Amino acid sequence: MVYIGHRGAKGHQPENTLPSFQKALDLNVDGIELDVHVCKTGELIVIHDFTVDRTTNGSGAVSELSLSEIKSLRINDEIEIPTLEEVLDLVGKKCFINIELKGRHTAKAVSNLIEKYILENDYSYEDFVVSSFQREELEMLFTINPKIHLGVLSQASVSQALEWATAFSAKAIHPHFSLLTPENVQKAQEQGFKVYTWTLNETEDIERIKTYNVNGIITDFPERI
Repeated sequence: MVYIGHRGAKGHQPENTLPSFQKALDLNVDGIELDVHVCKTGELIVIHDFTVDRTTNGSGAVSELSLSEIKSLRINDEIEIPTLEEVLDLVGKKCFINIELKGRHTAKAVSNLIEKYILENDYSYEDFVVSSFQREELEMLFTINPKIHLGVLSQASVSQALEWATAFSAKAIHPHFSLLTPENVQKAQEQGFKVYTWTLNETEDIERIKTYNVNGIITDFPERI
């Protein structure tokens, strides 16, 4: 079973920041999970929300701000919002990276960047998992490059996740842990899909879900797994 740091090590450092990803690496994660949006000037920005309001000292939609405007903002008065390239350069090949397509029109930009790192930086497709709740983005990525490993996120239904995973030849489903039973985990695995579940932080939940033999757990506190 693999341990995946949620937005880095969100329980220790501000989410989706270079310090958070470094902390996850320090805790020896097998993978890190992060969220991406495309900003006004086309770069992939690592941030969860559609706006910068909650996490920074600024305001506005990520899609309506340029890279330089985003880089002028601060998280906790000191930390910049990173680009996906900055995160990849920090992480190197120390662990795999689960990129969640959070914003719209992210599929093509993410596909292009993955291809760039495979061609120029000796990465492989196994170094990436691209996940989303958005059917349109998953379908687009599958159409652009079916070699990229997809994960289907779901907060509602394991059955729906399996249906989409089959349609897009995904490698994994990523259901919320509350949806899981030993039976549906086994069913997914028998159909050839890995099960990466989120977001487990309480020891009691972690220990219970471990008994279901999931393939990976996404957590804010990697040291608890």
